[in-house]
Amino acid sequence: MVNSEYERRIAARFDIFDQDGNGHIDRADFSGAAKAVLAEFGTAARSERGQALYGGAEALWQGMAGIADRDGDQRITRAEFVSGAVKRLRDNPDRFAEIARPFLHAALDVADADGDGAATVEDAARVLAALGVPEEAARSVAAALDADGDGKVGEDEIVPAFARYFTVPE
Repeated sequence: MVNSEYERRIAARFDIFDQDGNGHIDRADFSGAAKAVLAEFGTAARSERGQALYGGAEALWQGMAGIADRDGDQRITRAEFVSGAVKRLRDNPDRFAEIARPFLHAALDVADADGDGAATVEDAARVLAALGVPEEAARSVAAALDADGDGKVGEDEIVPAFARYFTVPE
């Protein structure tokens, strides 16, 4: 079971990935996340951006499954998630960042209305809200992601922040 404070914090992150709330993480959670982001921005699934987001979601799922699906059943339980995070991610958060990069890049691209390679803080908050983050928290998190204060959230800001959040150092 969950023994340390670190493991308890990692276990709390599980619910973010378990988009449908069925008690395990699977491929459908990742495609559901992509679908929600696309719907929020009115982007067609068959568009180039839509396909890139679904491809990023699949890459993130494959990476997560490779790290945490210990029994190979194509589902990650809370115990597998905690064990995978504790054993494989704590010592190498950069690996997790690279697993997440294709999805994060594509999500920012969907939210990037002017095509400058970054989303506005407001649009970054919309992405987070579409992924299930409560609206108030989504706004404050998006504002915090704007590390350089330019009103935009770029890949260079969101990827390391994502890794830090999900690998929660002890």
